[in-house]
Amino acid sequence: MALVQYSDSEDTDPEPQPPRKKPRQENANEKLPPLPAAFRDLYATNTRRSVHDDPSLHGGRKRVIPHVEGNWPTHIYLEWIPNRSELKVLEGILSKCNSRLGDEKLRMHSLLYSDLGVQLPLHISLSRPVVLRTEQKDSFLELLRHRVTHSGIQRFNVVPTSLYWVSNYERTRWFLVLRVERPEKDTLNRLLRISNESLAVFGQPPLYAPASTAAQRESGAMREKHPSRPTVEEQDYSDCFHISLAWSLTEPSAEGKTRTMDVDLGAVRQIEIPFDCVKAKIGNVVSSLPLK
Repeated sequence: MALVQYSDSEDTDPEPQPPRKKPRQENANEKLPPLPAAFRDLYATNTRRSVHDDPSLHGGRKRVIPHVEGNWPTHIYLEWIPNRSELKVLEGILSKCNSRLGDEKLRMHSLLYSDLGVQLPLHISLSRPVVLRTEQKDSFLELLRHRVTHSGIQRFNVVPTSLYWVSNYERTRWFLVLRVERPEKDTLNRLLRISNESLAVFGQPPLYAPASTAAQRESGAMREKHPSRPTVEEQDYSDCFHISLAWSLTEPSAEGKTRTMDVDLGAVRQIEIPFDCVKAKIGNVVSSLPLK
């Protein structure tokens, strides 16, 4: 049998290859960069699971503003996303409040996390839930943006002061809230005034101000032609501003309210909550209006 001939190159040993680099192992303690603020605005609305108002899908809550073609539910607010240490402090406060309501026949739902365990942003409201028509929403946002931009209001901080219970306007839900101190330069009242006056131009009721200001709402069409005309009295609503931490379909008893309001806030009072923009949610779209 003939021998198989190999080339000289096949007789030699193969060139030594450089050692393969081991795949980089992620350090479990390595901190990931925070998500940009605009990312949360893109996903600020939960997936709709029903075209009808089904309270069983969201803890028994009933929709205050029904879905109507051509109507745009609108909310103006300041957003706070607590960091991990702040979340831990808030969780401790809710745990203490729950234990003090142990003998009450109510269920307190946390607003710190969603049903899937995802952290939720908290907020201070600058408007009640209102409705704009399709032909109004762009003009309203333009007016609000103009007034915030030219207000001269700068970024600011607030500090929590006490716990309190409040209800919504329909008294269908009760909220355990953190009240906050009046910030420097009366910033919250000034922003509330801008929100109230901007909404009044489009015939919408103010937040905290008496709802009986029918004259303002009836003359909304006239004010659309004169948006710079002031409409809301400069009152002090510092005691009204708050951050909701939890909600319940059942009103706590007077004794239960007292027991929870007496919880020692401890480290909560050391938190400085920063705000650098006003948020306007119109339908499913969230717009950020930056402060100076």
